[in-house]
Amino acid sequence: MRKSLVTLTSIAAVSAMLAACGSEESGEVQNQGSGEEEAAEQEEQSSEEGEDQNEEEHNGEIDAPEDVAVQGLADHYHTGDEVTLTAELEEDIDSDHWHWYEKAADSEEWEPIAGQESAEYTGEAENNGQEVKAVIYDEDHEPHAQSAPVEIVIDDHEGEEGHNHDLSEDEQRIYDGYFEDEEVEDRELTDWEGDWQSVYPYLQDGDLDEVFEHKAEEDDEMTAEEYKEYYEEGYETNVERIIFDGSQATFFENGEEHTGTYVSDGYEILEYEAGNRGVRYVYKLDGEAEGCRSISSSVITM
Repeated sequence: MRKSLVTLTSIAAVSAMLAACGSEESGEVQNQGSGEEEAAEQEEQSSEEGEDQNEEEHNGEIDAPEDVAVQGLADHYHTGDEVTLTAELEEDIDSDHWHWYEKAADSEEWEPIAGQESAEYTGEAENNGQEVKAVIYDEDHEPHAQSAPVEIVIDDHEGEEGHNHDLSEDEQRIYDGYFEDEEVEDRELTDWEGDWQSVYPYLQDGDLDEVFEHKAEEDDEMTAEEYKEYYEEGYETNVERIIFDGSQATFFENGEEHTGTYVSDGYEILEYEAGNRGVRYVYKLDGEAEGCRSISSSVITM
């Protein structure tokens, strides 16, 4: 009888221990499940915040100072022209992570431009009134600075057929290169004010081959290759850009900038085989400035 009682007591004790262990394991599972649910909620919340941030960036609604300048914008383009822009940050940061955004003229939302992740933007002029802006991000992918939007203006001169209807008959005659010596006037350097980019790199890359082929098709004087050689001689230069600002010119060459002050040095009248004429204006350096040289305008008609 005593032995049976001891046995029953032992069994009861073991049962109690098993029940307690079961309760503890159940609690652990319950606690574990609660932790996983909490982690899932946090992950979902983080994901939603990330989606909100991505959506904000996707729409181009970025909260960052406009400390980026966009260079290289032309006054207008023709449909299909290549648009080349350069973003320049006013200060140096340890990041070269850029994104470009665009907004159509009839849209209120900015869209990221695929494949444009450097300070250089290359696109095609397709939509008149399209706006473009650049944003630079820091190492944590936070917007550090952005540019003010720039507008791509397309003017195909439809219906002009080589004639500018804004000019009088005499002005059109002069524009076409038929003028008298006494009609030539002096021009200041300010007439070329702006940011000018060399076309020589485009010739080297073959971007102008289509132009030379078109010129060769229009006449039988030279082949496309001969046109390319002819223009290469005139376009060849080591200067990538020139900025004219008032009487000053800044040259960009091999990663260096050189600025000098210039004064007019007269002009030269050019006679063309076709019978029309052109004018080359020349400007000389006023004083001394390292890396600067005399300037002559591109060959132009009056």
